[in-house]
Amino acid sequence: MAALAPLTLVAAAEPSAAPMPGVSPGEVIAAAPSGHWVPIAPADLLVMELAPDAAGKPRRVLIQLIAAPISEPWVANIRKLAAAHWWDGTAIVRVQDNYVVQWGDPDGEDAAKAKPLPKGVVALSETDGLRKRDYVVGLPQDFSDQTGSRFPVPPPRLPADSYARNPHFYKSWPMANDTKGRAASVAGEGGGYQAWPVHCYGMVGVGRNISPDMGSGAELYTVIGHAPRHLDRNIALVGRVVEGIEHLSSLPRGTGELGFYETPAERTSIQSVRLASDLPEAQRPKLEYLDSASESFARYADARSNRKDAFFNIPAGGADICNIPVPIRKITQ
Repeated sequence: MAALAPLTLVAAAEPSAAPMPGVSPGEVIAAAPSGHWVPIAPADLLVMELAPDAAGKPRRVLIQLIAAPISEPWVANIRKLAAAHWWDGTAIVRVQDNYVVQWGDPDGEDAAKAKPLPKGVVALSETDGLRKRDYVVGLPQDFSDQTGSRFPVPPPRLPADSYARNPHFYKSWPMANDTKGRAASVAGEGGGYQAWPVHCYGMVGVGRNISPDMGSGAELYTVIGHAPRHLDRNIALVGRVVEGIEHLSSLPRGTGELGFYETPAERTSIQSVRLASDLPEAQRPKLEYLDSASESFARYADARSNRKDAFFNIPAGGADICNIPVPIRKITQ
């Protein structure tokens, strides 16, 4: 047995014995220069404070509002709701396992008890000049206009999935369309193309009833399970949770139908929801995201699609758009 030891040592030292590991997504993110990151404007960041947990620890959830022109009527309502402090005293009303967490007025379905909406906020409907297709938005055709980016780099090409031919990113938001080619080359209405945001983990959408109701934005939910892409184009998506998702995903599951809580004692109360721009400067969270049109994002997407770092034996060779979450980090300076 001792005679085998030198052979073992030689094999271990041979450089060609195993492939060199590739760069990991985390390493790409760490190496991304500061110019590839975009600060989240305080006016685009909702700060939701939940009641403290059982140990008395604060629970803060940060939600980035989606980029214009996506879901603009609903985002406008949400800004008014936050300015009016409408969500203060409302609650988490539903937690359905592997699906969504939903919050709003617990009495919202009872017209006699429902909390009045602030002035200028109305439930949107197909009768208000909107149509079901208004969950789909027209975007510019040219990438420089489409991304608002400083980089002449198109977002990475992603494989078609069961829900869309052309998943892609718009201003670092996960999107999709049914065109046959790359989004930048698609001519559509107004010289652009038609696309829609997709239901990835942490995305925030607007609760609604049966059509023609399209929701007001007062009732919101976030995805806490496998991406429910069948909801794409059926509900307005208005943002994504960028910090504190654990305070929502870890809540007890509702025991009622669709995960709704059956008693007030089960609910988690919402202390306040504010736009960060309405908070004192010192209290404003400061976050930034990796620009989806940057070279760093292209490398990051490739690393997510073809994991060649040390742990992985077989690279997948592709990735669902929801498996390429946009990197978001705190601004430390």
